[in-house]
Amino acid sequence: MSGIRMDASRLIELAEFADASPRTIAGDVARLVNGGELAAGDRLPTVRELAAALGVSPATISQAWQALARAGVIESRGRAGSFVRGAEALRLAPRMRGMAAPDDPVRLDLSRGTPDPLLLPALGPALSRVSAKAETGSYQAEPVIPALARVLRDSWPSDAESIMVVDGALDAISRTLDELVRFGDRVVVESPGFPPFLDLLEVLGAVAVPVRLDEHGMVPEALAVALRKRPVAVLLQPRAQNPTGASMTPERAEALARTIATAERVDDLVVIEDDHSGLISIEGDVTLGTWLPGRVVHVRSFSKSHGPDLRIAALGGPRELVEHIAGRRMLGPGWTSRMVQTILLDLLTDGASIDAVTEARRQYFTRQRMLGEALRERGVPVQHADGINLWMPVLGERSALVQLAVAGIRVSAGSPFLAAANGTDATGAGRTRRPGEFVRVTVGMVREGVDEVADALASAATHLVAGGY
Repeated sequence: MSGIRMDASRLIELAEFADASPRTIAGDVARLVNGGELAAGDRLPTVRELAAALGVSPATISQAWQALARAGVIESRGRAGSFVRGAEALRLAPRMRGMAAPDDPVRLDLSRGTPDPLLLPALGPALSRVSAKAETGSYQAEPVIPALARVLRDSWPSDAESIMVVDGALDAISRTLDELVRFGDRVVVESPGFPPFLDLLEVLGAVAVPVRLDEHGMVPEALAVALRKRPVAVLLQPRAQNPTGASMTPERAEALARTIATAERVDDLVVIEDDHSGLISIEGDVTLGTWLPGRVVHVRSFSKSHGPDLRIAALGGPRELVEHIAGRRMLGPGWTSRMVQTILLDLLTDGASIDAVTEARRQYFTRQRMLGEALRERGVPVQHADGINLWMPVLGERSALVQLAVAGIRVSAGSPFLAAANGTDATGAGRTRRPGEFVRVTVGMVREGVDEVADALASAATHLVAGGY
């Protein structure tokens, strides 16, 4: 990575710092990066150089630089200096890069969308029991161990013709899209929605048709308009929608199913449901499959409830489609480790593990309620949310990220979650805010200090740093 070396006088000329506080300095430098005056790879003045030019202490500049690094705007390379940050490694797709948080330490990281590790059920007892239970099987054996298949089927929200186990929810979504979508096909998605879904559609050459949400998920009237574009699939999250935390009611699910059933020229359309947070959601299990038998692929992940590193999810749907997915998978990984399946079976049936997940669900509900109420009291109009994430409106995304970084808090930028570049949905209507003016907050990691966190979030949401970006 190469770039220019920005001396202190030139930076001051460009930034026109309104004052010399760490917050203002960080905000104005971020504005220059956002506007293109500072490019990836440009080297910033040293702390001492800029401090001397502005007549402030080196500690002031150091705090500003640290805030910018936490917000992912710049990076430190030790003695080489501080540089405007470039693109992330190509191992991450574009929107996934936008979600990725820097590795720099931060006081409170609310950006990652992962469960609180302290609320996951203990794996030790399950691991101690698994060696006596694990099945080796053969290459051609059934890919799901029978006992786990029975537990999954007994808890499934509708009658699925076939259920299989895969390596996480995104693996399930990817494999289902591979079977359904061809280049140029349209797929209805939520906006805002989960960024990797949009990356997957781009890889497949598909066209995302965004549909707006309310507090109960997809809006039926907006879905009806989107269906006129003759999509091959609808991709949605029935509970604890990421990033908004919206959960469908049975009434909303029925309305969406009726909208699909009565739409013209979409007889082959398949609904793909990603129930990624099901077991920690406070809302009841719901699926459009209750009203659309044979047309719904329902995915249930155990990452949020039992641990992301288990990499396991279940997929249920029409027999022919599921068997096609299973057959193609046999030419790759084959099956999900039967040892991992046995661990999941133990966790789903062990009393202590069940109690731990129940307590986690209660804790997440409490954290959502407390922080949501605190933010609304401070004038931030956040909706009631389910699961571990909250979607917070802000006056300026970059400004909010920088201000929170100054406070030692990291949240996720909202831009990667938006399916529509202009902030609208398939109807042409939608939010009045400019796109990107939201951040996602992983409320599930707020264990204490709710008022302090709410103060910082509300301040960042309702104020712009100098420069007004």
